[in-house]
Amino acid sequence: MSKKLTTAEMGRMNIDQYKEADKLPLVVVLDNVRSQHNVGAVFRTADAMRIERVVLCGICCCPPNAEIHKTALGAEESVEWQYYKDTLDAVHALQTEGYTVYAVEQAHDSVTLEEVAEQITNDELRMTNAPKIAVVLGHEVFGVQQEVVDSCTQCIEIPQYGTKHSMNVSVTAGIVMYRLASSLRRATKK
Repeated sequence: MSKKLTTAEMGRMNIDQYKEADKLPLVVVLDNVRSQHNVGAVFRTADAMRIERVVLCGICCCPPNAEIHKTALGAEESVEWQYYKDTLDAVHALQTEGYTVYAVEQAHDSVTLEEVAEQITNDELRMTNAPKIAVVLGHEVFGVQQEVVDSCTQCIEIPQYGTKHSMNVSVTAGIVMYRLASSLRRATKK
């Protein structure tokens, strides 16, 4: 029978060590995500995947906030974050910094998450040795704003096979972060 690891046995770094550690070149942008619990969950997963930063836009609540902290469990203190009033400004700033920006949205010409992940690890398809990627996730009801979708390089879609047409934004963020982080780790050897 397996015995669960204790926190000490896991050997996790403290916040100062985390802030000094190398991060994956992955940024998560939240476009008007209204739930503070969803924002907190994104911070917590961002910490677990050791991504570069979270960008909060529009009506997103920002730390410090007790409701964010309930689900982030302190990750809002370890993960770098920024706030932009307008998501388009955030997208344009990331593009200027050299990021390929994807909207996570169902669209006519969307590609699957797996296709993007494969491009990251395929030397023949990859444009650079260390791709810089940003993903935009949208409002719980309305998704990513169309004008933001229009400004992104492409849309990433997670195939779904049930009766519902969407998943919770923090669940989607977790799936996207995990899959892209796995590919970036292989591509950048981090």
